[in-house]
Amino acid sequence: MGRSGGGGPAILLVAAVLVAGAAVSNAQLKVGFYSKSCPTAESTVASAVRQFADADSTILPALVRLQFHDCFVKGCDGSVLIKGVGNNAEVNNNKHQGLRGLDVVDSIKQQLESECPGVVSCADIVVLASRDAIAFVRPPIMPAKTLLNFNIDK
Repeated sequence: MGRSGGGGPAILLVAAVLVAGAAVSNAQLKVGFYSKSCPTAESTVASAVRQFADADSTILPALVRLQFHDCFVKGCDGSVLIKGVGNNAEVNNNKHQGLRGLDVVDSIKQQLESECPGVVSCADIVVLASRDAIAFVRPPIMPAKTLLNFNIDK
């Protein structure tokens, strides 16, 4: 399926918000963060996001939205992914209606667990997938590496 064009200003706004959020984060997730503990982490995430986007290009904005829902108040914790009994889990919260991309994160987590068990957190997968989703929008605004290394203080 082809990717739809347009949305440039909206994508720029989303990218700016993600950059600002990454700059003030205490987690220090950055390009190459897992280079020693799980060298394939970033390429695995990027490859999976690309595969899902090739099947359905609407997954790209859905992954960005997923990141915002997970990182809403006090940082990213992966809590939006937790499934519970009945409707008690955060994923079932009425504020998350129509939230998509959980299957993408689950698929990536499964792959990473087979490559590097217990290393890459679900919260980091959500953030990496969101970053890659922005980078894969055509035409690219800026490379993902530039996006995460951007310093708003300069």
